[in-house]
Amino acid sequence: MNTSPAVNYAQRLLEESGLTSSHEPIDVMLVSIFLEEHYRLNGRLGRLATEKDDTFRLSTDSGNYLVKVSPPDEAEAVVALQTAAMRYLETTASHLPVQRVKLTADADDHVTIRLNDGRTRILRVFDFVEGQVLADANPDAERLSKAGEMLGLIDVALRPFTHPADRRGLAWDIRHFHQLTELVEHTPSPEHRRLAQSVFRLFGENIVPRLTDLETQVIHGDFSPYNIVVDPQSDHFVTGVIDFGDTVRSAVIFDPAVPMANLLGRTPDHPWRDACAFAAGYQRERPVQASELPLLPVAALARLTLRALITNWRAERAPERREYLLGHAKDDWINIERSLTVSLDDVVAHLRETRHGHS
Repeated sequence: MNTSPAVNYAQRLLEESGLTSSHEPIDVMLVSIFLEEHYRLNGRLGRLATEKDDTFRLSTDSGNYLVKVSPPDEAEAVVALQTAAMRYLETTASHLPVQRVKLTADADDHVTIRLNDGRTRILRVFDFVEGQVLADANPDAERLSKAGEMLGLIDVALRPFTHPADRRGLAWDIRHFHQLTELVEHTPSPEHRRLAQSVFRLFGENIVPRLTDLETQVIHGDFSPYNIVVDPQSDHFVTGVIDFGDTVRSAVIFDPAVPMANLLGRTPDHPWRDACAFAAGYQRERPVQASELPLLPVAALARLTLRALITNWRAERAPERREYLLGHAKDDWINIERSLTVSLDDVVAHLRETRHGHS
């Protein structure tokens, strides 16, 4: 058994991120009782599929809400960080369409559920953001640029925000990518392993030496196409921003790198086109430092590789969810391969071009 410090670090990080636990769904009746008692809310609860917590859509006579119950192994301080970031944005940047936290009848932003085994879970209620998610919208370059602007605005608003738990350990935080090389062992395809090694090499050469001096702040952390609600008819395009579950203090460039990773390879002949369109919009509102711009494509590749690796690792651990997990990331390796065929110098040159005049 490999017990090297790197493996132990990786294991601890995956545990802290709630990715190692087997999830036991919470009883719906219990959730209903808490909603009635603390929020004075009655209605129909419909369970929604999510990565690790219990999530429900609550339909009431007065409207719809999103109800989340944190996993038993997620630290209360980490849940508090997520809620605090959302409430901070509501207070300091109320014009941004960030999902709102609903307070209890006693004006608290959460309720603690104590389980019989002594563990606790945190129940929170949010406004339900209606609409289509970006993943289903097939946006053009102009709309992707508007989505980029929205993340830029959020990061500008979050700049001064701090929280005692904002330095949490999170496997999805790109800053830890180089410490998760052991995940390659869980990837069955030799070709995929080779692609992963190429990205680890790029990350090791370009980003690792700079990690300590990159500009940092609290970031959204998961501005993925499933967490952006849009209205193609609206001038603003983005009408809702949801899911602050991966909020963390990290390098600023790692925030736009997440949506860029999700957009890689969407246009096979120009694998970086959509990612660059998003980055152009982001930089109009929150310019990336000139010295850090060349790291952005590497960070995007790292994030996409990280998702592919974690997906394989989780599919191996949870065979009953294998199909769902692998289906969600089925094109990741193809998109990594496509993106690596393009000279990253050319991508950086394009990013600089679109940035020019917006610094």
